[in-house]
Amino acid sequence: MAGKFVQILLSTMDANLPLTAASQPSFPWLSLIVLLPATGSLVIPLLPGKDKEESNLPRNIAITFLIADFLLIVGVIARLFNNQIPGIQLTERVSWIPLIGLEWSLGIDGISAPLVVLSGLVTLLSALASWNLRSKTKLYFALLLVQASAQGLVFLSQDFLLFFLAWELELVPVYLLIAIWGGSNRQYAATKFILYTALASLLILISGLALALSGGDYTLNITELTNRSAYGSFGLFCYLGFLVGFGVKLPIFPLHTWLPDAHGEANAPVSMLLAGVLLKMGGYALIRFNVQMLPESHTKLAPALIVIGIVNIVYGALNAFAQDNVKRRIACSSVSHMGFVLLGIGAIDALGISGAMLQMISHGLIAAAMFFFTGSFYERTKTLSIPNMGGLAKVLPITFACFLTSSLASLALPGMSGFVSEITVFLGITSQDNFTSFFRAITILIAAIGLVLTPIYLLSMCRRVFFGPRIPALAKIEEMSPRELSIGLSLLIPTLVIGFWPKVAIDLYESSANAIAQNLFDQNLLALNLPLPLG
Repeated sequence: MAGKFVQILLSTMDANLPLTAASQPSFPWLSLIVLLPATGSLVIPLLPGKDKEESNLPRNIAITFLIADFLLIVGVIARLFNNQIPGIQLTERVSWIPLIGLEWSLGIDGISAPLVVLSGLVTLLSALASWNLRSKTKLYFALLLVQASAQGLVFLSQDFLLFFLAWELELVPVYLLIAIWGGSNRQYAATKFILYTALASLLILISGLALALSGGDYTLNITELTNRSAYGSFGLFCYLGFLVGFGVKLPIFPLHTWLPDAHGEANAPVSMLLAGVLLKMGGYALIRFNVQMLPESHTKLAPALIVIGIVNIVYGALNAFAQDNVKRRIACSSVSHMGFVLLGIGAIDALGISGAMLQMISHGLIAAAMFFFTGSFYERTKTLSIPNMGGLAKVLPITFACFLTSSLASLALPGMSGFVSEITVFLGITSQDNFTSFFRAITILIAAIGLVLTPIYLLSMCRRVFFGPRIPALAKIEEMSPRELSIGLSLLIPTLVIGFWPKVAIDLYESSANAIAQNLFDQNLLALNLPLPLG
C-alpha cells in the first residue's frame, strides 16, 4: 500500500521542472505531510473493540500511516526541494483566522528539510519499536500519530502563531506517553517535563508577539519578521526570551534537569522520540529565530552562547559518570552532545552552523539507536541498573555489537557521523576571526575535555553491562529478533553513511547555512560601521 502510494506521488511530480523561489507546485504537499498522521490518529479511535483489549490493528494502522508519511517526505524532498535555493520553498499560505492574523503558512528550506526527514524516520521506527505494546494500544498509537503531525508542523510552519501552537501541541502527547506508559516514577517525570516546557513557552510567546507588534504593521509571518531585524535592547530582550524558551527543549544548563528524569521513566520508543526529535526542535528554533530573525543580537551574545555550550559539554559528561541507570547515563550524554550544537550556533560562520546542523542530525540518529538497543535488552533483563547487569555479551552478542557501534558513534569515532559533526564545529570556532585567539584556544581546550570524558563513561558502561561479572539470572535470554535488528540498522547505517560521505546530509542545508552566515557577516560589518561588500 505504501509502495503504491509513493509511486503515485513520484509520478505526479515533474522532475524536469527547474524550481525557483517563485515556481511552486500547485498541490499542497507540505500540508499533506503534516495532516496525514493526524488523519490516522482520527481513524484509530473509531476501530471496534475496547481500548483495554489486546489488538494489533491500531499498531498496524499507525505504522501504515507513518510509512506513507515518511515516503511522502522523502519523495517531496527528493523531487521538489531544490537545495541550491537558500530561502523558503514550496510555500503554502492560506488565511486561517484573519481576526488575529493567523495563517496556515508552510514552507521548507535547508534548515528544516533534513530535520523533517529525521523526524519522519525516528517516529516511524519508534512505532515499530512499540510492536509488543499491549496496554491501551488505541490511545498510544493515536498519540504517536498526533506527535508526528505536531513535529512536522514545528519544522514547516512559516507563521509564528502556527509554530507556537504546534510547539505546544507536541507537549501533550509526550506528557501522556510518559505519564501513562512510563516507569514507577512516571508521574513525577511527566509533570516536571510539562512544567519546564510549558513555562518556557510563555517566554517564546511573549518574545514572538513583541516582534509581531513592533516595526509598524502587525504580522506573524516568520519571513516578514526576519526582514525586520529588531535592534538594540529590544532585540536583546526578544533574543533572551527565545534563548531560554527554546533552550529548555535543547536543553541548556541549568534548564536541563527534566531530561534525565523523562528518559529514565519513559519507555524506549518514547525516549527515541525525545532524543531523536524533540531536542532537535530546540536547536532548530534557535537557528530560525535567534540567529536568522535577530542577527544583531546574536553577534553580540554569541560568545555567551559558546560559554553555555562548553558548560553543557563538560557538565553533561561529568554528570553521566554519576548515573548507574543506563538510560539516565545516555540522557546526560545528550546534554553534553547538544552543547556542540550551541558551539556551532555561537561560531557565527558557515562552518559553525553547518556543524550544528550536522550534529543535530547525527545525534538524532545515534541517541535514538542507543535508547532503542537499551530498550531491547531491558525487555529481556527487566533492569536498567548497571550494577545489576553483567556478562550480557555472551548471551546477547548481536545486541552487544549494535550497542557498542552506537556508543562508538556517540564518542565521535572517525568514520561515524559524530566525528564529522564535532570536527566541523571545532573548525567553525577556529576559523572565526571575531573571537580573540585566547578565547578560541580556551573554548577548544575545555570542549576537548568533554571529548576525552565521553569515551570513558560510554565504554565503561559497555564494559560493566556486557563484560562485567555474569549474573546467573541473565544467563539464558533471547537475542534480538530480525524486526529489532532491522530497526537498529535503520539508525546505524545512516550514521556510517554520513560518517564516510557527509555530503549526503550537508548538501541539503549548505546553501541555507551559507546565507545565514553571510547575513551575520553583514551584521558584523554594520556594527563596525564598515561598508557592505558589493554583490
